[in-house]
Order: sequence, then structure tokens, then C-alpha cells
Amino acid sequence: MIDIVTALIRDGQGHVLLVRKRGTESFMQPGGKREPGESDLAALERELGEELGCAIVPASVRLLGIFEAPAANEPGQWVRAAAYAASLSGSVVCRAEIAEFAWVDPRSPGERKLAPLTRDTILPLALALEP
Repeated sequence: MIDIVTALIRDGQGHVLLVRKRGTESFMQPGGKREPGESDLAALERELGEELGCAIVPASVRLLGIFEAPAANEPGQWVRAAAYAASLSGSVVCRAEIAEFAWVDPRSPGERKLAPLTRDTILPLALALEP
């Protein structure tokens, strides 16, 4: 099991921010693995800063749940994700291992290949949380 922390980030139109790492095909939520002794919030702040050049608005963070799914990029592995809703400050740019980002309508994500966690859990959750 690969333990990660991930963020459900939405824009003003309800689109969800997804990223694709260099050398991979699947889009997924931003986030990543915690470093030893790192809290979920600290890991999200670090990952979003390193990968997307932006910061989390601390007061916006709320735990959505812990979810499991097959890993997108590690065949035969599973991920266990602590998923948080969060808002960002700053502009999103591709940095570190991020090759591409996209704002995706959870009702109609298009033809992009999606990670299992994104496709089966996060996008349906985004729809359920709409006002």
C-alpha cells in the first residue's frame, strides 16, 4: 500500500485541478507521499509548492476521507489517500515532475486517461459536494 495525501481543488466554475507527472499517462489530483514525521497539511503544502508553485489557503482545508484504489503508475500496487478539499493561493505552474495540469469538469472529464482514484472516487465526490 502506498500512503499519500491528495487535494481536491476546484476553480470558480466547479472544475477540478488534475495533474500528470512526466513519463506517465494518467491525470490525478495533486499531492504525494508524506516525508517521515510530516503531517498531512505539511505534506500538501510542500507538494503543491514543489510541483505547482502555489500555496494552500490553510483555513480552506477539510478532510474528505481516506480512500483506496489501484495505483495509476505502479502496476499491482494500491494507494491509500487522505483526501482534502482545499483552495489555493498563487498561480498554478508545472514544476518538478509535473508535465501538465488541467482544470476538468467532473461531469464530463473528456478523453484524458484518469487515475483510478480520480475516476472512481474523487470526481464523483466533487459532484456530490457541489452546492
